[in-house]
Amino acid sequence: MASPNSLSKLAMDSQTDGFSGCSPRLVALAQELRLYKPPRSIYEIDVEEESIEDSAGKAVSQVGFPESATPMANEPKKFRPKRAAVLICLFEGDDGDLRVILTKRASKLSTHSSEVALPGGKAEEADANDVETATREAREEIGLDPSFVNIVTTLEQFLSLHLIIVIPVIGILSDKKAFKPALNAAEVEAVFHAPLEMFLKDDNRRSKEIQWAGDLWLMHFFDYEMNDKKYVIFGLTAAILIRAASVVFKRSPAFLEQKPKFKPKVLDTFMRCF
Repeated sequence: MASPNSLSKLAMDSQTDGFSGCSPRLVALAQELRLYKPPRSIYEIDVEEESIEDSAGKAVSQVGFPESATPMANEPKKFRPKRAAVLICLFEGDDGDLRVILTKRASKLSTHSSEVALPGGKAEEADANDVETATREAREEIGLDPSFVNIVTTLEQFLSLHLIIVIPVIGILSDKKAFKPALNAAEVEAVFHAPLEMFLKDDNRRSKEIQWAGDLWLMHFFDYEMNDKKYVIFGLTAAILIRAASVVFKRSPAFLEQKPKFKPKVLDTFMRCF
């Protein structure tokens, strides 16, 4: 992290860099994250060149892992999954801790009802890029004005259980007091926030060994309580937040992640899906 003197300079520079109102710590974090370069994916395709079908619905699944760990890296031309983006919107809490905005999906949704998710969803043809997908969905779901969010970087692509490529987009909420959540009741039941660092700790975490496409891996569950309401953050959302916390805090989680190894037989299983 930057020194106190450099933090003061960054705070002054931020007035003309879209970070007015942000603390020196957030400004320094934004500067660091802007230098972050995610692992390059062999499956990077410009959204304007993609044929995106069935754009309705949200990119939430019960599993999640880096796309670079999947058979797509071996046979990229044979895989053309849909694309989605989620917004990892960070801000400083009242105690100075770094927090992330999360949602609880509506209970009447036909899929993944009442599950915790990051704001976001599948790309639409009118979206210029992944950032626009993530910020558009956040506006539609929780009323988050894109002008309140300073986008600083994206993480590596993740692949959901349903073979949807999900791009996590990290942004800094410049003025948390200006954000007044306006929930889309058809999609979102609640909006809350949690400390990002909790996704690196073993506290309030449990895991379950899952077999998927012939391989064993761990699904992580994080139990969290806020305002007397209990939430469970797991699957794709948990996997993305573990990665985000690792990048932001520059350290590995205090627990075993156990990602899929994807042996040759797993590739064969995938190929039969297409």
